[in-house]
Amino acid sequence: MRKLEALFDAVIIKPLDEEETQFGSIFIPDAGKDRNEQGTVVAVGPGVEMAGIGFIPTNVKVGDVVILPTMGFSKLQFEGDEYYIGNERQILAKITDNE
Repeated sequence: MRKLEALFDAVIIKPLDEEETQFGSIFIPDAGKDRNEQGTVVAVGPGVEMAGIGFIPTNVKVGDVVILPTMGFSKLQFEGDEYYIGNERQILAKITDNE
């Protein structure tokens, strides 16, 4: 079985399903709305080596739910599924439960 593996400080995210609005028998897709995307992290690179600083590990982990910017992450099609891929530092926020 093939799988995606993130390298360096890259993060691969599976977008959460967007909801559609229905007016009578007309479905209005959520496309075209300018808002941030949410998704679940499916792969995380180990981190990146920075000159003069050393190795900086990634902070997010597989299973985290994150909020992405409206632009910046690349869309990636892999084996029939859609993913987003980009650098960890581009992630805007991580959604956590209050404990």
